[in-house]
Amino acid sequence: MGISLGEFFLRWFVTAVAVFVAAWIVPGITYSSFTSLAFASLLLGIINALVRPVLLILCFPLILVTMGLFILVLNALLLWFVSGLMIGGSFHVEGFWTAFWGAIVIGLVSWLLSSFFRGSDGKIYPLTHHTAIKQARGRTLN
Repeated sequence: MGISLGEFFLRWFVTAVAVFVAAWIVPGITYSSFTSLAFASLLLGIINALVRPVLLILCFPLILVTMGLFILVLNALLLWFVSGLMIGGSFHVEGFWTAFWGAIVIGLVSWLLSSFFRGSDGKIYPLTHHTAIKQARGRTLN
């Protein structure tokens, strides 16, 4: 159950745009070049795909007690972690609260952009036109 190359690049593009918007809106998130921004978004996507599910399982009691709000803390910590992994400060997040607001912006922008490419079956498609969408049939009243 892998993803296609087109879907991978689409997800990477959406994440890169979301990180760019967060760096533009949230003071304290900086990058030195678009290459470092693209690499940071790729790294964030990989960490979100591999590490985040494990953290969600481990932190389930906290997530349950806080009614899901602890997920925002996890997202902020992962963004801050990516900043720490980037060499030479090419992508930098000032502190936890900067990461917190940045993660919220990234989440909202990613959700908004992904909604343009999500099909009725929940999968993300590189193009908005695909055969999985069925046309609704109905009758009108006169």
